[in-house]
Amino acid sequence: MTQKVNFKNRNLMMAGIIFLPEGFDENKKYASLVVSHPAGGVKEQTAAIYAEKMAGKGFVTLAFDATYQGESTGEPRHLEDPNARVADISATVDYLTTLPYVDADKIGAIGICASGGYVTAATKQDHRIKAMASVSGVDIGEMYHVGWNGNGPDMDIPATLEAIGKQRTAEANGAEPLVLDWIGKKEDIRIPEMQDGYDYYKTDRAQHCNASGELRFVDLQALIAFRAYDRIDTLLTQPILIFAGSEAGTLWSSRLLNEKAASKDKQLIIMQGANHFDLYDQPEYTGKIADQMEPFFKNHL
Repeated sequence: MTQKVNFKNRNLMMAGIIFLPEGFDENKKYASLVVSHPAGGVKEQTAAIYAEKMAGKGFVTLAFDATYQGESTGEPRHLEDPNARVADISATVDYLTTLPYVDADKIGAIGICASGGYVTAATKQDHRIKAMASVSGVDIGEMYHVGWNGNGPDMDIPATLEAIGKQRTAEANGAEPLVLDWIGKKEDIRIPEMQDGYDYYKTDRAQHCNASGELRFVDLQALIAFRAYDRIDTLLTQPILIFAGSEAGTLWSSRLLNEKAASKDKQLIIMQGANHFDLYDQPEYTGKIADQMEPFFKNHL
């Protein structure tokens, strides 16, 4: 059973879908999970897959659209502000604590791709989140410095920051915003794994009318400076479970999270044969991941 909900995040309204477990009893108290979508995505895609699977295992789950994206409000549209993304997660926890059937002391979080990083950043500072899981997680700020595969940056960062400054000045003086696409055109893709990302976001595999896949060029300013894993060696003490594909270019980020986190209860599970995007929606992996999340969250929530 699902319910579409809206809830406040300061002066904005967020949109979400609550997934309720089978045999739901509104007079009981349930452990709950916040599920955050990748950059360029919306709640109806991979976030909903994991939210539905974990509801099937007895949790109340809430997949939501980031502010400025999907059905959530906020201008400019398609803004990818990493600090706002982190704040969205705590705002969603706020909302869960108001629901009479949610146990406020048993809230966890799941983040996929960039949201693996955002959930990490939220969890290290919001200890109402008692446990977290990362699926193909990426510290997106670090990625701009070390590249998708961790072998070096894919852009000239000083030159990019100079260009962003000029674009901000132009837009402040009336120029049209410069809009980028997270994936780009199929023929321009240079990293083979990204072809699978194109299929996920741009074909019937998972495309959604609310997921434009766009971001503003000037958003890169904050993304380049963001560090999801900053101070996790002291602040991130909650239990963490990390999933990454053995063939994922982003495996380095999951290894870094596992290495740096202060958590005494942490585990990196590598899904053999999977790339980064396989863990979004391929049943042979999502089912196994949900099966391993179940005892983890039941033990810690």
